[in-house]
Amino acid sequence: MSDRQREELESADLPEAAGPGESVDSGKGRVFPCGECGADLEFSIGTQSMKCPFCGTVKTIEIAEDAAVVEHDFQAMLQQLKSQQKQGIPNDESGETEHAIRCGSCGAEVVFQGTLTSSQCPYCACPLQRDKIHDAPTRIPVDGVLPFQVAEPDAAAQLRQWVKSLWWAPNEFKRQGASGKFNGMYLPYYTFDAQTFTRYSGQRGDYYYVTVGEGKDQRTERRTSWSFRSGEFERFFDDTLIVAARDESSSLIESLEPWPLKDCIPFTQQVLAGFFARTYDVTLDEGFSTARQRMESALTSDVHQRIGGDEQSITSQRTTYSDVTFKHLLLPVWLMAYRYKEKSYRVVINAVTGEVSGERPYSIFKILSAVVTVAIIVAGIVMFVKSQ
Repeated sequence: MSDRQREELESADLPEAAGPGESVDSGKGRVFPCGECGADLEFSIGTQSMKCPFCGTVKTIEIAEDAAVVEHDFQAMLQQLKSQQKQGIPNDESGETEHAIRCGSCGAEVVFQGTLTSSQCPYCACPLQRDKIHDAPTRIPVDGVLPFQVAEPDAAAQLRQWVKSLWWAPNEFKRQGASGKFNGMYLPYYTFDAQTFTRYSGQRGDYYYVTVGEGKDQRTERRTSWSFRSGEFERFFDDTLIVAARDESSSLIESLEPWPLKDCIPFTQQVLAGFFARTYDVTLDEGFSTARQRMESALTSDVHQRIGGDEQSITSQRTTYSDVTFKHLLLPVWLMAYRYKEKSYRVVINAVTGEVSGERPYSIFKILSAVVTVAIIVAGIVMFVKSQ
């Protein structure tokens, strides 16, 4: 431990030690004291464990031997939530309002806005969490979490490669790159499983060609022969992933898929220490409605393939869903906002795979040059054909 760190630690108003790795609740705040020096442990990406930023003490993440990431019955959960609503049980842990908690290290009041559940104290950088938000009785508990695996320097390197790979980006932007502050965030997701049974009917179109006209007017025309098709089939959907947070950048977040969901561990608030986290504000039935739209789209593609031919026309498609289950997960992303030419852009990075998705500037000059070049080439081809 450096002298500066020792001075900061000695001057800080640390919470009383509660034993290695035990949580200390202060109002709605939660911290994980170091058993050696009393400072707050944070999740270390490199070691995949809890680590003290002051004395370097490392503590293994504690997960019960019988803990597992399990599927839950979708209809049963909807009935449970509806029953609670009828009983008038208040849902005051929804994250829809401001919540102030007291930092146990420096005593500052930290405001958690909206669905934010995990943060840092802006005065002493102590990791803070709203206590019991993820397991409140009126909220759907988190089943699993995928810990951060891409450290911030690696995320920055992935971002630099992404900038270099951009077509039609201004040369100045590609030289200077995207720079800003990275924030690590756990975002809420639902996954849905469903067994489906689909009946369909439609028309199959097969192309054939005929010769029409005489002399100089003779030509070949394409015709289509239509025939009736119908059938039925089953398909099982496994882990259809839905973002459970309302966000205007949701399209960027969705493009970070796929995720290695098999690597999720049973939920523990220990891995949230030192990062931001959000709880869901998309309800479970809204989430399944979105998942169902994706399943229907996939089933429509299946029907087209089963009808076959060169063209397909679907007359009817009816699907029943059974054995619907779900999981509630927290998945990690790096978020960053940067500015170029006085305009703000957002970037998100999958903190497990390193996949980058973001907004970016375009070079109007490069686009216009490409359009003009293509136009010249097309005009040259047309002139050549006419001259033959």
